[in-house]
Amino acid sequence: MTKTRLAIVRQKYRPDGGAERFIARALEALDDDTLELNIITRSWQGDPNPDWHLHICNPQKWGRISRERGFAEAARACWQREKFDIVQSHERIAGCDIFRAGDGVHRVWLEQRARILSPLQRFLSAFSRYHRYVMQAEETMFRSPALKKIICNSSMIKQDIMRCFQVPEEKFAIIYNAIDHNKFIPATSQQRQAARHALTIADDAKVFIYVGSGFERKGLRAAISALAQSSAHLIVVGQDKQQPHYQALARRLGCNARIHFVGVQQQVMPFYYAADALVLPTLYDPFPNVILEAMACGLPVITSTTCGGAEFIQQGVEGYVTDALDVTAIARAMENIPCLNEDSVMSEAARQRILPYTPQALARQLNELYRQVLQPS
Repeated sequence: MTKTRLAIVRQKYRPDGGAERFIARALEALDDDTLELNIITRSWQGDPNPDWHLHICNPQKWGRISRERGFAEAARACWQREKFDIVQSHERIAGCDIFRAGDGVHRVWLEQRARILSPLQRFLSAFSRYHRYVMQAEETMFRSPALKKIICNSSMIKQDIMRCFQVPEEKFAIIYNAIDHNKFIPATSQQRQAARHALTIADDAKVFIYVGSGFERKGLRAAISALAQSSAHLIVVGQDKQQPHYQALARRLGCNARIHFVGVQQQVMPFYYAADALVLPTLYDPFPNVILEAMACGLPVITSTTCGGAEFIQQGVEGYVTDALDVTAIARAMENIPCLNEDSVMSEAARQRILPYTPQALARQLNELYRQVLQPS
């Protein structure tokens, strides 16, 4: 049997990135006798499967636009030279067969970000050559006749693309991210106690966890401001060069002793174990994997209307959905989330919600998508 040669394009593979985890889970699930798996990338951190074929495209770069344009040209040249059967890009590069819109729509992100910028910052953003380049690359790709399918990991992103680029509905496939619910499991009482003791948090305290690097985008300011209205603790997993500003905010609001900045963690499980719920009032996020991980661990979720993960949350059942900047509503949701050791109904609902989204289900959906793309038109 002739193998289908699939190329997946991702500029920089970073093990802790959401898109990269999607790729890793997909490739592991797809690793069978019918596919030859190829990765087109600028750099790959970690050890890829020896059966995967790496194609390193690392042209020189002198800035953000040069970095994006240079990789796009090198990647396209690579797939044209190799004549792959299917090219699935996770970058905005015209000419691919399939695009996975894991970063959402850049124009919509800028619209949401403008809500927290000063007038001067909005003015500068509007004239940014980089933002204009990304929006042009995005439009060129979505309007390319070569593009056969668009993978969205939420209905929200599908609607954004249709609104901004008038792409016909039949080009879309909504494929939610996968979660290994045998790996991400609720904590035992002993694990919960040990995780809290390591952070010097009392057993009876209410604890929220925030997971994500890029604090501005993912709403840490709103989370801290809402937390200040309670007596709860917040564990912050992730990094940001502006972290001192967030620590200063916590000091001004008098809640710094209850906020635990722990940095990027290779193993997030102990921090999930310490928590009662996830809070992620993100300004714009297609569907962060951390929502699936937290729910698999039995944690209810507070997130925003501009997060694709809100599609998995019914108000008061698996958590709460608020506007990203509505601190009062976020604080109210925090108050309504019960401590796990007192009430586990919401916890159990959260875990049940994600159980169908396995790597095996993801592989089946991708294989079906590839079959459709390969069908002669």
